[in-house]
Amino acid sequence: MNAKAFIFDLDGTILDTLPDLADSLDAALTAVGLPAIPLEKYKIMVGDGLLKLIERALPDERRAELAEATRLRFKAEYARRRCARTVPCPGLPEVLAALAARGRRLGVLTNKDHDDAQTIVEHYYPGRFQAVLGAAAGRPPKPDPTGALELAGLLGATPAEVVYVGDSGVDMTLGLRAGFRPVGAAWGYRSAAELEASGAFAVVAAPTDLLKFLAS
Repeated sequence: MNAKAFIFDLDGTILDTLPDLADSLDAALTAVGLPAIPLEKYKIMVGDGLLKLIERALPDERRAELAEATRLRFKAEYARRRCARTVPCPGLPEVLAALAARGRRLGVLTNKDHDDAQTIVEHYYPGRFQAVLGAAAGRPPKPDPTGALELAGLLGATPAEVVYVGDSGVDMTLGLRAGFRPVGAAWGYRSAAELEASGAFAVVAAPTDLLKFLAS
């Protein structure tokens, strides 16, 4: 496969956002009288959008009561700290530069709020991606392929010309539904076993392994 475009998930794939996400939600939970959650547990909680994250964080018996207050507090907390402790995943800046230098189009597709996604990506990777799409009204969350196909069009690529890189089973399912080649990022928040079980075309251990898709 000689990929024309590479589309990336955000959280855990191009950026380690977990500390800022955890700090923001822990602050929101504390505000509504609930305990913080261990950082490691967030790895299996993120990736499906804010509403699902809030749902997973709240106890069943208080979910209906606290969901909206927790969501609003989280959004306020995250808006002020979304670039506080987030860092690029090791090796990604160099690999993205290599892909761009070889004429590949680059995009980001995430279930994170669209405005947050654009702000964060531009902060850490200024000018590197041609398009960034996040959660917004009228755009169903992953693994629905609507946003993925929209993004491929923005990058001028057909689905068969796209490598989609993500770190969760949801990402692999999305890639398959969109007709992309879904590649699992084993450096992310989920296990290689989850990626393989979800239909990954390949699972790569390090960002530099993505370069083999330039001419394979």
